Amino acid sequence: MMTTLLTYALQAAAIGQIALAILNFALPTMLGWQGELAKLSRLPREVFHVHAWFISITVALFGVLTWRFAHDFATGSSDIGTWLATGIGIFWAIRLVIQWTYYSKSHWMEDRKRMAIHFFLTFVYGGWAAIYLLGGRLG
Repeated sequence: MMTTLLTYALQAAAIGQIALAILNFALPTMLGWQGELAKLSRLPREVFHVHAWFISITVALFGVLTWRFAHDFATGSSDIGTWLATGIGIFWAIRLVIQWTYYSKSHWMEDRKRMAIHFFLTFVYGGWAAIYLLGGRLG
């Protein structure tokens, strides 16, 4: 029963990560950053875009691999699955810590919409970290 629930939770995380990877491409438009990015000199602007692409590729790969191997992650049936689940869990745990320690509170505390997004992402990143780390622990 626990394995089945964890498999479904991992598949849900996979879908969420694929959606996040796609959404990441629209982030500058959604947040109205086009003007700010245009002000940057060419190198920092290009570095921003390359990093955004590779973050999306990485998160999409997490999602695709998780979708394909969710049962293996949940059962701990292979060492590589256990290590990969643990690694992805650590990735999301670090992202959760950064959510609270790196960004200035002034970016979200005074705006209800941004505060809601901040707390929603806290829940999502924390949930993904827990799901993956649980999968890694079972291995």
